[in-house]
Amino acid sequence: MILLQAAKFIGAGLAAIGLADAGVGINTVFGALVLGISRNPSLKDELFKMAILGFAFNKSNCFICINYCFLIIIRFLIEYFRGI
Repeated sequence: MILLQAAKFIGAGLAAIGLADAGVGINTVFGALVLGISRNPSLKDELFKMAILGFAFNKSNCFICINYCFLIIIRFLIEYFRGI
């Protein structure tokens, strides 16, 4: 039983790795925006729209990962308190 509980916490931790990925992705998107604007300032509006779209997709990935993490932990807590 203890091994199963430990596996659930390990799974929640692995689901949280996606949060680090989101941070790296956001830095990449806006770093590319700065480079693109510095190379061709006349495309500033087009590049900004694409950067915001990339930011939104990246944040949706972050929210999915954190939801999985919370679902695993909440399910564990429900099972734990039912057993008491």
